[in-house]
Amino acid sequence: MAELVRVSASGSEVVGLARRASGPLDEGPRPAARRLIGIAGEPGAGKSLLAAALVELIGDRAAGVPLDGFHLADSELVRQGLLERKGAPETFDAWGYAALLARLRERPRHPVYAPGFERVLEQPLAAAVAVAPEVEVVVTEGNYLLLDRPEWRAARPQLDEVWFVQVDRRLRLERLVVRHETFGKGPDEARQWAERVDEPNARLVASTRDAADLVVDVTDWAGVVPR
Repeated sequence: MAELVRVSASGSEVVGLARRASGPLDEGPRPAARRLIGIAGEPGAGKSLLAAALVELIGDRAAGVPLDGFHLADSELVRQGLLERKGAPETFDAWGYAALLARLRERPRHPVYAPGFERVLEQPLAAAVAVAPEVEVVVTEGNYLLLDRPEWRAARPQLDEVWFVQVDRRLRLERLVVRHETFGKGPDEARQWAERVDEPNARLVASTRDAADLVVDVTDWAGVVPR
């Protein structure tokens, strides 16, 4: 069973997590390699919040790369008949994500550009995230990093560790509804989307928890990054 870390309201435990992310994760010198840390978890669990805190604490040696940049564009989802399932595993370019992680692992002498995700547009944005050659630690987060399917397993060997973020279900649902409202959905539509689309995905993601190297419970964390 994976080790469990409960983050308190003050977030003091996040400092230790940042040390773990930036420290040596395997034996033997790998001077040219990067450390890649994956953060998985259900929709609304707080993956992005934790990833951003780690990058902030590690500093210029770190960069964050979101899986959300590998959402298929709405035009492609319409073509495949998947628009109403946006956010499900099959609505991502998982093979492309694995290929990007392999490039990041190689640490070339030039910047590697990764796609981002614009929540106002609800669309991926090409080359929105630059990872400079000097970056030593990449923190990448997304729902399906531990999913046991060929296209998702392809990314796992590139990651030194994958952590699973968990939070109280009621809080997670509240966050999802607020997020959907913030980016344009009405209250009823936001709650219906969270229950109809997000929750089936959440149950699938929850089933991957035991494959994680570390479980991080952020239910009590206020989101404060300790100094």
